[in-house]
Amino acid sequence: MRASEYDYGRLGRFGIGVPQANPTVEAEFAILCSPGVSLHVTRLTSADPDGAVRVRDYLEQLPTALQAYDQLKPDVFGFACTASSYLVRPAREADLVQEAKARFGYPILTATGAIAWALAKLEVRRLALISPYPPKLLKAGCAYWTERGFDLVQVVTVEPRSADTRSIYALSSADGAAALAKIDQGADAVLISGTGMPSLPLIRLEGDSPPVLSSNFCLAAQMSDMLDLGDLLDAGSTASRAWRGRCRAATAFPSPQPAH
Repeated sequence: MRASEYDYGRLGRFGIGVPQANPTVEAEFAILCSPGVSLHVTRLTSADPDGAVRVRDYLEQLPTALQAYDQLKPDVFGFACTASSYLVRPAREADLVQEAKARFGYPILTATGAIAWALAKLEVRRLALISPYPPKLLKAGCAYWTERGFDLVQVVTVEPRSADTRSIYALSSADGAAALAKIDQGADAVLISGTGMPSLPLIRLEGDSPPVLSSNFCLAAQMSDMLDLGDLLDAGSTASRAWRGRCRAATAFPSPQPAH
């Protein structure tokens, strides 16, 4: 069946791999993606109590997550966990993705690969990093971007609620905004790393300040680009204006109603 024949997802089917306790990826993709795109989520799982081992398992055991689709073949699959790539490093990440693509027969993108794609399009070399990770993951993330050839000019941390990586899911975009306020003007772009902390209200693509990007935003942007669904990196595009409208609607809190 061709995509145009589907009742839902006539513009394409996006597969998304989401860390097992992450509450943010689906919400942000629902905002970022055109209503003509259908989202098909598989959970990335691991029972290991060690957070670093757990997130590494998500990528090392990617075939298990993809098998859950059975005969469903997304038009493109996005692996929505940045920390996993940080811990396995770029060469191993590339090997794992290539093996999965060959086995399952559809394009597979990682959040980190999408970030690198977006940074290349924006001609970014000097990068400021906002990280919500515990120290071990923060160190791995800095090493990852340095290994990929970027000059890390500033790193600002958003303190997680505990050393457990899952505590990131309790953070809000307000926590990210406080970190963003500490960024100086020495970078070509600011990356809000991680897919668990809400980030869309902080995305900035034009103006005097450097562009502000996030993991979920870049992943959705590259997946949309692959299916010719609009340029999310262009602040003036129809696709960009549309998702910002959906973001305002999704994050608007109704006014309290008077008691009767």
